[in-house]
Amino acid sequence: MTAGTDLVLERLTKLHPKIIDLSLDRVWRLLEKVGHPERQLPPVVHVAGTNGKGSLIAYLRAMLEAAGKRVHVYTSPHLVRFHERIRLNGTLISEPDLLRLLEECEAANGGTPITFFEITTCAAFLAFARMPADILLMEVGLGGRLDATNVVDRPLLTVLTPISYDHMQFLGHTLPAIAGEKAGIMKAGAPAVVAPQPPEAAAVFDAKARELGIEQHRFGHEWQVAREGDAMVFRDDSGERRLPLPGLAGRHQIDNAGAAIACLKYLSAFNIGKAAIERGLREVQWPARLQLLTKGPLAAMLPAGWELWLDGAHNASGGEAMSLMAADWANGAGALPLYLITGSLSTHDPLGLLRPLAPYISAIRTVIVPGDHKTLPAESVAESAQQAGIAAKAAANVNDALSDIISTSKNPARVLICGSLYLAGSVLAENG
Repeated sequence: MTAGTDLVLERLTKLHPKIIDLSLDRVWRLLEKVGHPERQLPPVVHVAGTNGKGSLIAYLRAMLEAAGKRVHVYTSPHLVRFHERIRLNGTLISEPDLLRLLEECEAANGGTPITFFEITTCAAFLAFARMPADILLMEVGLGGRLDATNVVDRPLLTVLTPISYDHMQFLGHTLPAIAGEKAGIMKAGAPAVVAPQPPEAAAVFDAKARELGIEQHRFGHEWQVAREGDAMVFRDDSGERRLPLPGLAGRHQIDNAGAAIACLKYLSAFNIGKAAIERGLREVQWPARLQLLTKGPLAAMLPAGWELWLDGAHNASGGEAMSLMAADWANGAGALPLYLITGSLSTHDPLGLLRPLAPYISAIRTVIVPGDHKTLPAESVAESAQQAGIAAKAAANVNDALSDIISTSKNPARVLICGSLYLAGSVLAENG
């Protein structure tokens, strides 16, 4: 990123309102000033949920692009560079285009209080409206009902990924309350694809669908997906499809990939054939989702036979997903002791993440999340690990944590870094 873009982004963070009023008024005001780009977008697939949003979008993008379609994508947060949030026809937004759009929105806003996500979302809408594409895959930033992306009133399709406890200070302290916020993206006239859900969340979505008079395509009802041997089998009212296993690691990716395939029921106009689906499943890429790190300074520290993995899991649902992977590792050929390096933000629940992993972890080293003022102290995260029954101690940084683990284990081991997407991003940035 150039100094110009950095400076604009820094200025935009300072526009944050001192008191947040729960409305979309700031977004509507700015969108009006820049010509309502939200009314000029390609057909939109709007995705909300707690876990799996980015992975689902990655599968959809891979399949659509394999079918030759022009795909815009909006995701957040970024891992290393802000540009990752805005993908135009398969390519990350260019530096000059990003700088120009940010400055345009900054000038139109005129110094009025607005959140960073709100003003940068307006910039993204300008980018998407000004470059033709076949479809826009759009991820909610936080919640759904009052999220800046929820100004799109006629999406082609909405998608609800699994709901779990996260950002409770903003979304509520019960699953029905959180699901109610996520259900805010559901719109009359737009069908909803629903991934696996806790019963409390599913009930909220069912009620919202009845209120709006819309069709749902729900896991466990209208569609099913499961691994069978070396294949993924998807079933719905059109029959059974036997497909290759997803390219992203972890049992939970079967459900994420299945939800993406379920979306295709409503994307028939895009002519995504079996070959494109299979190619998309194989070639999908999504960094920091059970990513094996084999290059860079951290990987170079590893003795022979060691493995280093990176994931953005940061809540109880993410912990459950990681525990399934840990169980597969433990029961697989050549099982290795598993160590964790983890850091967490004050908006997350490290104990919820770590409890499901406790049976599989030899020890944990905790760190702060670099460069984020919401980071929990490493000592606080270590206390959460100890509450979960895992031996833990704080380290100054990821490099020191990995060095300590290597010196502690007499045999080859597997190390997993997780706890925050921001921590994962800092690891990717430092590890090249």
